[in-house]
Amino acid sequence: MDGRGLITSDEAVVALLRQRGPLGISQMISALKVTDTAVRQRLARLMRRGLVERAAVKAMRGRPSHRYSLTERGRRQSGSNFLDLALALWSEVRQIEDPDVRRGLLQRIAKTLGRMYADQVQGSTTQDRMQSISRLFAERNVPFQVESRSELPVLTASACPYPELAEQDRSICAVEKMLFSELLGEPVKLTDYRLDGASCCRFETN
Repeated sequence: MDGRGLITSDEAVVALLRQRGPLGISQMISALKVTDTAVRQRLARLMRRGLVERAAVKAMRGRPSHRYSLTERGRRQSGSNFLDLALALWSEVRQIEDPDVRRGLLQRIAKTLGRMYADQVQGSTTQDRMQSISRLFAERNVPFQVESRSELPVLTASACPYPELAEQDRSICAVEKMLFSELLGEPVKLTDYRLDGASCCRFETN
């Protein structure tokens, strides 16, 4: 499951919890028309990915029951319409004529993204942190790999995280490079561009 998109059955649980959560097992069984075992298996997968959390509810008698709800991460990844918003905002960024103002804005965007992702990128070496970035983007269905070139690790993207934005303006590639510099703690250069016909984009440390 890790590094891949949600399977259809798990998407149904996420959609249900987004609309009606928090819910108990019996409520989900009734709504989804599946067995107790099926619900528990789906919830276990979603909890492992950090998309669903469980809270105990005290009962008047007997053992406490549990109710399930989406985590903040789960809410961010479900039912969003961020692409249209991102395209609109990026269109406005492109209208900024002053290069210094525009560059400063792009740097602030990269720093903000860096703060959002910082706690998910760990490791004591550049290669370890690149592997962590690869796993982070894999959760968003963007395939990254870590390769070696001249004995140095290289972060390789075989698909663009922002394809529609990149086709409009390569400044998004600069933001991505700044973001990786933030997350790795050292300057990064983009050595190969898919938009120039390369098989993938490659990010290397200077």
